[in-house]
Amino acid sequence: MNNVYQTGVVIAGAGPTGLMLACELRLAGIEVVLLDALTARTGQSRAGGIHARTMEILDQRGLVERVRPHGYVFRGRGPGHFAGLPIEFGDLATRYPTGLVITQADVETQLDRYATELGAPVQWDSPVVDLEQNSDGVEIRVGGAHGRRIRAAYLVGCDGGRSAVRKLAGIEFAGTDATMVGMIADAELADPPPGWILTERRGPGDFSVLPFQPGWFRLMVNRHDRVLDHAAPPSFEDFRASFREVAGTDYGMHSPRWVSQFGDAARLAARYRSNRVLLAGDAAHIHFPAGGQGLNTGVQDAANLGWKLAAVLKGHAPEALLDTYESERRPVAARVLQNTRAQTALMRPGPHTEALRETLAGLFDIDEVRNRLGGMLFALDIRYDVGDGHPLSGYRVPDVDLTLPTGGTRVHELLRSGRPVLLSLNGTRPRIDDWQGHIDVVHARCDAGRWSVPGLGEIPAPTAVLVRPDGYVAWAADEPSDTGLFEALSAWVGPSAAAHRA
Repeated sequence: MNNVYQTGVVIAGAGPTGLMLACELRLAGIEVVLLDALTARTGQSRAGGIHARTMEILDQRGLVERVRPHGYVFRGRGPGHFAGLPIEFGDLATRYPTGLVITQADVETQLDRYATELGAPVQWDSPVVDLEQNSDGVEIRVGGAHGRRIRAAYLVGCDGGRSAVRKLAGIEFAGTDATMVGMIADAELADPPPGWILTERRGPGDFSVLPFQPGWFRLMVNRHDRVLDHAAPPSFEDFRASFREVAGTDYGMHSPRWVSQFGDAARLAARYRSNRVLLAGDAAHIHFPAGGQGLNTGVQDAANLGWKLAAVLKGHAPEALLDTYESERRPVAARVLQNTRAQTALMRPGPHTEALRETLAGLFDIDEVRNRLGGMLFALDIRYDVGDGHPLSGYRVPDVDLTLPTGGTRVHELLRSGRPVLLSLNGTRPRIDDWQGHIDVVHARCDAGRWSVPGLGEIPAPTAVLVRPDGYVAWAADEPSDTGLFEALSAWVGPSAAAHRA
């Protein structure tokens, strides 16, 4: 076995969560080792879409144009739904109200290329098989063909629902067991239905048919008369027989690309951090894939954690900043578990469930209901407790248009560097001399007199906004004032230069 070598952060798992975290850390200049237990990428399509908030996060880093050519925007009613009941979300206050239909495999390919460009290529056939940690760091034993030991400041488990890192760290993963089974296949159809079918309910379950990419379809069937059996993975013939039993036809499906199964087990890590070991993505939370929230929640975990780890490792911020990762992201995951459990209950067959579905379908035409569900499902209404009293503080910053002396821009373009931004609007001039070098100060004009924020509504445009690297507002002011700004800078950027000198 090779000698122990050192790095800043080891990331176990090179799915969307691990890749996004690696990109965030490398953007900040942190040394990263990105490991995966697989010998190579499988090419399995897996998750099928990116939601509005994840699109915004990618936009903040200039990555939207990398992924957009590999997917498509769903036109017409939807693509939003709750338990298969379609909801029109096209009027949500975001540049990406309909998200992007794209395979997880394509998302991984683009993030993998970006991570490699930044200096964090994936090291395959490298499972984490043991770890030891103390107050100074964590030593990871890596198995596979390239077995070795790595000493790191931190280890982040992004290695899925059966996370080896979570188990080795002794973190409980409590929740509810599966009560049904879902099956999924990507295949070609000899006799496809016109358009798309979203959760048509028949007999013991429901089925969906979605045109995914030219020439092939995503097919799904959920059965509430069976329970997930991990010991018996389905064949394509199993899938076709089950689909035909529910749908009454198989649409001439053939040439499968991928077949898999899932259940509605819902589990949440008791802690997101154990000293020098942290969890993100499916390693921290699993649930029924209703509305495709899993991939999106994981990428958003990475966006929240990356800049905090970087700030601590660079010595800009105290280690206590990492505690806010769990306090902010674990309640988000708990809410996802709650809404996916609710959706599973609403998908069960029977006259009582049908009556409830019909009642809810009528309510979904009410704007307030649609907006509240859209904000929750697409993670646009999240508000973190940042300790500032302004109504905007804690919410995602709206991507409003701005005018700089050099020309037009928008808020997301100011976040490309991955650094905090103090946005000074319409002539205000906050002074932050003691934080120079750790923050970008931008003076701009904003012609929008009011900002629209999901979960909050419309508010008067502020005069100054402190935006965290993940795009959430740490502080805002309505008048030319520095009140509370220094406290926010100390909490989210780090102590001032004067405090360091003291």
